[in-house]
Parts: sequence; C-alpha cells; structure tokens
Amino acid sequence: MSDGPTITTIAQRAGVSIASVSRVLNGLPTKAETERRVMSAARELGYVPNSAARSLKSRRSNQLGFAIADIGNPAYLAMIREIQPIFKAAGYRLVLHSTDVDTADEIEVLRGLGERYVDGLIMVPLRMTREHLDMFAGARAPIVIIGSVPDGTPVDNVRTDSRTGVRLAVEHLHGLGRRRIGFLNGPLDTVPGAARGAAYIEALEACGLPYDKNLVEVGDFYRAEGAQAAERLLGRAPEIDALLCANDLIAFGALETLRRTGRRVPEDVAVAGMDDTDLATLAWPPLTSVSLGSAERGRVAAELLLDRLGKGPRAPRVVTVEPRLVIRASTTGEETR
Repeated sequence: MSDGPTITTIAQRAGVSIASVSRVLNGLPTKAETERRVMSAARELGYVPNSAARSLKSRRSNQLGFAIADIGNPAYLAMIREIQPIFKAAGYRLVLHSTDVDTADEIEVLRGLGERYVDGLIMVPLRMTREHLDMFAGARAPIVIIGSVPDGTPVDNVRTDSRTGVRLAVEHLHGLGRRRIGFLNGPLDTVPGAARGAAYIEALEACGLPYDKNLVEVGDFYRAEGAQAAERLLGRAPEIDALLCANDLIAFGALETLRRTGRRVPEDVAVAGMDDTDLATLAWPPLTSVSLGSAERGRVAAELLLDRLGKGPRAPRVVTVEPRLVIRASTTGEETR
C-alpha cells in the first residue's frame, strides 16, 4: 500500500530537483514556473500539505508568534492580554512559545521563520548574542523585539527605560530616609540584569550614597530565587533598611524571607519591585513597584508587527515606553498591619 506522495515523487512528477520542491513547500523564494510545476504535481498526486504549505499561494499562515522567556511571569501575561485581541481582530491566530531563557531555543525559533509557520514574530530575548543579531538581519519574516537591542539592528523595537525606573525607586526610598538600600538583581549577563545593575549604582551616586557591593545580591528573575537571594543578602548585611528588587517576582520572594526572619515591612525594611504586575496589589503589604508598561509594550509591539505586514519594507522603528513609580504600602507603611 502506498504511503502517499512524498517530496521525491513530487519532484519526479514536476521534473525538478528535490531541493526545489522543498523550497516551494517551505514557502521560500523560487522561480514562478518552478512553483507552478511543483504545486501542479502536488495536486495531481494528492499531496496534503502542512499548515504552512497550505498557504503557499498567499505566502501566509495567518499565524503570528510571541516568544517569551517565562510563561509564568505576570509581566508577560499582561503583554499577551494586549497582543492576542489585536491579532485576532486582524484575522491572525497567536502562537505562544516559552523559551525558558534558553538562547539556543530562541535561535531555533528565529530559524523556524524560514519555514513560514508564522507570518511574523514578537520576541522578548533576555540575552542578546551575535547569533541573535545575525538571525534578525537575515530573517524571512518581520520581527519585533520587546527589550533593548543595539542601535542599527534591523528590527522594530519596543523598549522601556529601566534606568529611569531604577532611579525613581531609589529616589523614593532615599526620600523616605532609607540609607542602606540593598539590591536584588537577576543575572548580569541578561539585558535587564546588566541595565538595572548599572542604573542602581548611578542612582545611588545621584542621591549621594556610596556603592557597597555587599548590599547587592545576584540571583535569578524568579520568586524562589528572590527568597534565597534575600536570605543571603540579609545574612551578611542585616543593617539593610530597604530592598530594591529587579522585578516583582524577586520582590515576592524577598517579602517571604523578611516575614520568616521576623523583619517588618516597611518599618524595618522597605521593599520595592519592578514591573508593577497585577500581583503587586495582592502582596502583603501591597508592593511598591516601578511600572515598565508591560501591557503598553505588548500593544505597541503588536501594532508595529501588523503595520509592517500590511505596508511592507520600511525603516525600523524604536518606541520607548516610559516607566512610572506606583507607590504602595511596602514602602510607605500605609495599610500595613
């Protein structure tokens, strides 16, 4: 019994090479006559294409991708809530992919654009490598990056000014009379970790406070790691009277450690996070946090991708969403118990 037509049998019927059939079925550029012969042979043989190949004629899959680092991070969920309805209204399905901060996985996602499984991609890479930049330059579908990229990178880019965000938080804590302001950061080899680490030092200097490396602990951008980092930091610097955390998840972990070690928030230690996720209002005490405009960045990224799909080639655009400090009880003491 025949297993059905294959690339080889299609190539034989069309009188072209196997490589030519592969290019056509994967939506890659080829001569019009070659495409006509391949598609004609495929129909004659009853070839059933996959979802990407079914739309070869229009070169569209009607799907758009969103690749994020951590599907459990509420900052990314805020982006998804903005992106999906915009894509849906434009007639596209959203394809979601969590990379788990795996650089190799991100590169595979970018390489997969050549197979036309999606018509365009929004990506939030935490690490930026030379391979990322090369893939951006050679991408076969439009890409929008949420996060900072080097100037001149040929993709649309939506970023936030996390340096200003850190400064707002440090100034707030300093204004409350805190002078031993610790910092819980994520990995320094990530874009946000490097930017926020540098911004913390700058913000201290602007407030006239000395930088003390003993007041800084590096972990990862997750709640459990935040709790562990807070425990290490408090163990060697118990005099800390404030904690700035590089995201809300780290801050939630720090709050757990502070409660467990008998420190009152904010009476003993004031705590501020970054991202201002929905969960910030559910923490106890409610968490002061720097809003980095997650929802707004998602909305802008979706609109930029649709604009490029609709209008074709144009110069890359860079949009910066400004941060703002949202003050709650974890620093001011209001409504604490």
